[in-house]
Amino acid sequence: MDIFSEKNLEFLYKYLNNAAPTGSEKSGQKIWAEYIRPWVDEIHLDIYGTCYGVINPGAEHRVVIESHADEISWFVNHISDKGYIRVIRNGGSDHAIAPAKRVLIHTKNGPVKGVFGWPAIHTRRGTNAKLNATLDNIFIDLGAKDKKEVEEMGVHVGSIVTFEDEITELNKNYFAGRGLDNKMGGFVIAQVARLLKENNIELPFSLYLVNSVQEEVGLKGAHMVAETIKPHVAIVTDVTHDTSTPLVDAKKHGDVQCGNGPTVTYAPAVHYKLVEMATTIAEEMEIPYQREASSRTTGTDTDAFAYSNGGVPSILLSLPLRYMHTTVEMAHKDDIENLVKWILESVKKLNPGDDFRYFVP
Repeated sequence: MDIFSEKNLEFLYKYLNNAAPTGSEKSGQKIWAEYIRPWVDEIHLDIYGTCYGVINPGAEHRVVIESHADEISWFVNHISDKGYIRVIRNGGSDHAIAPAKRVLIHTKNGPVKGVFGWPAIHTRRGTNAKLNATLDNIFIDLGAKDKKEVEEMGVHVGSIVTFEDEITELNKNYFAGRGLDNKMGGFVIAQVARLLKENNIELPFSLYLVNSVQEEVGLKGAHMVAETIKPHVAIVTDVTHDTSTPLVDAKKHGDVQCGNGPTVTYAPAVHYKLVEMATTIAEEMEIPYQREASSRTTGTDTDAFAYSNGGVPSILLSLPLRYMHTTVEMAHKDDIENLVKWILESVKKLNPGDDFRYFVP
């Protein structure tokens, strides 16, 4: 399948190292759109920035394979007279990992470098001995002498802040860095498009490769684009928790481990006929996979597609991830490759005439 060829890795590194915070995903969408251009017939961008490519446009039946393009970040919320910056979350950003991290504050003149400051260990004694990071006490230092100098840099309330970090490889088996959630999904569905094109696979339906925005703040991009496309089937990919690491309770969060294959989720929004199809394909093709369950909602764009347009048969196939919403998210290369293969084979299996009703009344 040649998933990790030099050209594909060049795209992956460029895409993951680029900041694409929720609500301001445009730079990442440009990179993604340019990469998929050779393998799709059309590329579209909706009013809030969701990008999608279409293979075999105009067919009566429409199938979506989807990831989300946005990554967690922060908003500047207050600038003190001395030039220190307080922030609020833009998505599920983790205040516990912020101290001593490098950041970029995005302005119209380009990124401004800064750090999340934190008192030195020598000063954290007595009443400060157990000082922990909270959303109320983390702050950013730009090296500015006062508020005026911060503002002269182009920083203002509402400016978006991302961690300054780059992807790396660990032990030849893992990618690690920020933003794998879920730009790695964008990489996966792009590979599906490439393999369809390079293997001259003709589809009896229109296939929409969707890279949605604003998932991290409530599945907003998926809600919008689902109404635009009106799909008949949706295959959604996102990340899920590797629960085999220290301090994570597998009994509570499910037994999932990187390297053991992508997961299929059982949940009310996930259509059982698609689960049966996907698990049968995995077993026939000897694709390793894991199972997990979600109570009430999946918390992913699957929910947005499933409950749109009077109901859309939807499935969630996820990539196990360690340390989600940190700067050292880790994904196993084998799981990425098997997820590509699983989605590709699932797309090939679908037919326009598939009846997803539970029974015929």
